Amino acid sequence: MALLASALVAGAQAAVFQRDVVTGFVTEIGASTQDVIGSVQAVWTVMANGFSINSGIGDIDRLLSRGGMDSMLLTIWLIIGAVTFGALLEKFGLIDRLVQPMIAAAKTTGRLYLSVFCTGFGLNIAAGDQYIALVLPSRIFRVEFAKRGLAPQNLSRLAADSGTVTSPLVPWNSCGAFMGAVLGVPTLLYLPFALFNIASPALSVFYGYTGFKVVRAEPVTESEGA
Repeated sequence: MALLASALVAGAQAAVFQRDVVTGFVTEIGASTQDVIGSVQAVWTVMANGFSINSGIGDIDRLLSRGGMDSMLLTIWLIIGAVTFGALLEKFGLIDRLVQPMIAAAKTTGRLYLSVFCTGFGLNIAAGDQYIALVLPSRIFRVEFAKRGLAPQNLSRLAADSGTVTSPLVPWNSCGAFMGAVLGVPTLLYLPFALFNIASPALSVFYGYTGFKVVRAEPVTESEGA
C-alpha cells in the first residue's frame, strides 16, 4: 500500500510540477489532449511500461529511464510460481515429512537452530522465493520452540536470518535473480563478497549452540499449544 500510494502521489505531483515533461510524454504515446485525462493516461502508461528521458546527462537518463511493471514481470512470475509451489508442498504435507525427522534428531538447542537454518536455506533453493523460506519454517518450528521453552523472538530472528538473508545468494531465487539483473553481476560472482549474508545466519546458529542471546520462556505442552 505504501509503494502504491507513493507511486500515485508521485504521478499527481508530476502532472502539476513537471507539466512540460508530462505534456511531451502525452504527445509521444498519443494520449488524450485534455489535461486531466491525458495526465491520468500518462501516469498509467508510465507505471505499466516505464518512462524514458533524454536529458543529455547519462547518469540521470539511466536513473529515470525505467521499464515500469512490464520490466518486473519475470520476477513477478517467479514469485507467483514459487508461492504456488510452496503452498502445494505445505498442503500435501511434504514439508512436514522432510522436517519432522530433523526435529526428532535435533536433541539440543544448537541442532534445532541448525535445522531451522537448513530448512530456510533449503526452501530458498527448492522453492525459489524468500517469502516461503521465511514463513514456512516459522510455522513448522513454532510448536517445537514453544515446547522447549524458547521464546518466539528466537525463531523470528533465526527464520529471518536463514530465509531472508540467504535468498540473494541463490541465482534462481527471486531476490538473487533481481539483484543479479539490477547489478549486472551474476549471483555466484558477488556471493563471496556478501559477507553479511553469510555471517548473519552463521552467527544465529552459533547463538543456538552457545546459548548466547537465547531468550527463554515457560515451556508449553502440546495440548496448550493447540
